[in-house]
Amino acid sequence: MRDQPRRAVQSRRIGKTQADILEWLKRHGPGVIPEIAESLALSVETIRSHLRSLRSNGLVQRLGSRSSGPGRPEIVYALTSEAEVLFPRGEVAMLRDLAAFLRDRGHDELMSEFFDEQIEARRANVRERIAGADPLDRLDAMVGVLNEEGFMAETSTDPEGRRTLRLCHCPYRTVVDATSAPCRSELRFIRDVLGERLVRTSYIPDGDPACSYRIEPDR
Repeated sequence: MRDQPRRAVQSRRIGKTQADILEWLKRHGPGVIPEIAESLALSVETIRSHLRSLRSNGLVQRLGSRSSGPGRPEIVYALTSEAEVLFPRGEVAMLRDLAAFLRDRGHDELMSEFFDEQIEARRANVRERIAGADPLDRLDAMVGVLNEEGFMAETSTDPEGRRTLRLCHCPYRTVVDATSAPCRSELRFIRDVLGERLVRTSYIPDGDPACSYRIEPDR
């Protein structure tokens, strides 16, 4: 009997058949092509072709092989960690609610300490990488670090030579709805590493397309 998966895979320009395959692997765990094909009432070649595409997109991986009778062993396929994010998740909303809970009970300073320590630990090598560099090189290195973490950072310089750092995406956006502690910790770290002052000129939570900061010498 054909398995009828519910529509749990969130859209990522994935067709119905590929979504069915991903949901089958989610429900049943690692599997081989013949059993997936039988369950979904599709041909082996159809499943093989879609798995090839899903592998190229980093959503499915091979996990060795399995013998289920005479003939060559079948390759075992499983979801990747990247595929897991296509299924509904609740931890982001829960983190937002936790931040609001702590804020409402007067623990905003404790959250700031948490984010300070988390950022410092994640970027323990940044200060060493940037040490001794001139201001422009420090800024370029910081932009690289921010981009590695999903901030979509970029810089610009106006005709008067004033530099601006723009963060076009906020990975902490949901938590920032409850507390500005992540923003304060992030900016403290950037300011300390660059050794310059940041003056905010736009802010995503206010409806702006990016968080923008004019960079000025720290007096």
